[in-house]
Amino acid sequence: MKLHANVFGEGQPFIILHGFLGMGDNWKTLGKKISEQGFQVHLVDQRNHGRSPHSDEFSYDILADDLATYCEEYHLQNCNILGHSMGGKTVMLFASKYSDLIDRLIVADIGPKYYPLHHQDILDGLSALDFEILKSRGEVDHELSMYVPDTGVRMFLLKNLYWKDKGVLGLRMNLEALMKNAHEIGVELPEKYSYSGHTLFLKGERSNYILDEDEPRIKKQFPNSIIAEISNAGHWLHAENPANFLEEVLEFVKK
Repeated sequence: MKLHANVFGEGQPFIILHGFLGMGDNWKTLGKKISEQGFQVHLVDQRNHGRSPHSDEFSYDILADDLATYCEEYHLQNCNILGHSMGGKTVMLFASKYSDLIDRLIVADIGPKYYPLHHQDILDGLSALDFEILKSRGEVDHELSMYVPDTGVRMFLLKNLYWKDKGVLGLRMNLEALMKNAHEIGVELPEKYSYSGHTLFLKGERSNYILDEDEPRIKKQFPNSIIAEISNAGHWLHAENPANFLEEVLEFVKK
């Protein structure tokens, strides 16, 4: 599968993987700032997201292999790789399977443990959108607000909106496949998988995705890892405190 990516800058490859229902474009502002520090940034859309191809198949094994194929296609080696949430799970597995392709690994606000499904309201809201009736971004936002009251989360989701045909809106992600495979999003990284290279886990101060009791397992599977906290931020830590997030990332990759 040929993944879509926005690539800019020159230097050491720096790959960024978005989270569930996101896309590479969510990282454009931070990606530009990273590229200015001497990196070639790859904002990759994972399968069934953004402008990448759609498929009924969806699991972390498949997503990690997609990324390996992408690296092979672009002849990428010695990569810095950053993944947020679902993207973080992808890069954890990728690192354990394809460690020879990585220089530094950054995992944003997710751990290797199992997470129960907690996106159901969002999926229900997205599946309720009827684009034969809804003809503007405002109308879609209003309909979605019945299911997703948080404005910030809705703004994030609405980035998926595009004009499918003249006067007809649609969603870029493959919603049908993602709903069918939603149970895959929270699966654990099996304990047989580990990565001994330099790894940074970043957690949001107000997020509950990485708890103190998760740290022993993180250290067991990623023995050469450090865990740092982004202040005044929840799960979308890169959007809520981009300055602190960028500072931690650049300090880590330039060591």
